[in-house]
Amino acid sequence: MTSHLAESQCPGCGLLMPAGNSIPYDGYFNASDECWSLFTEVIGREFSNAVLFGQVHHLTVEAYAVQHPGGLHPDKSIDIHLAGLYLMMERNVAPSDVAPCMQKLAERVRDWPHLDPPPPDAWKQTIFDVAMADDHVAAVREWSAGVWAAWSSQRDRVVALVDALI
Repeated sequence: MTSHLAESQCPGCGLLMPAGNSIPYDGYFNASDECWSLFTEVIGREFSNAVLFGQVHHLTVEAYAVQHPGGLHPDKSIDIHLAGLYLMMERNVAPSDVAPCMQKLAERVRDWPHLDPPPPDAWKQTIFDVAMADDHVAAVREWSAGVWAAWSSQRDRVVALVDALI
């Protein structure tokens, strides 16, 4: 007799996880409960370590947010998080300087463009890869670079949004 564990697939990033044992989740990001639980573990690790927090917390949040488009997750959120990724990945803005830029953007834009997300198979890595990595900083940087690359078809629109307002 074979036992089959129920699996949960994240609608945002496609991560397959055993179903259950997740924390309650309100569904703002287009993520499964199990994927969200893993994300909270990862950011908990970052909050408990000042070095990790300073080096990669913004990357973690931006990459996770834009890897989970759709559902209740509005265009404004996707656009702002993509702007944050762009600033850190291409403009080399320090993570500590990204939040004020994003706040400026949030205050000035009235019509948030809908940016078509990458296809579901675009995600080469997920938060699971970060959670399992020995080198947290390197894993976040690699994963977030892959997430930004997956959104490359929308890069020019993100750049135009940021450059026009910041």
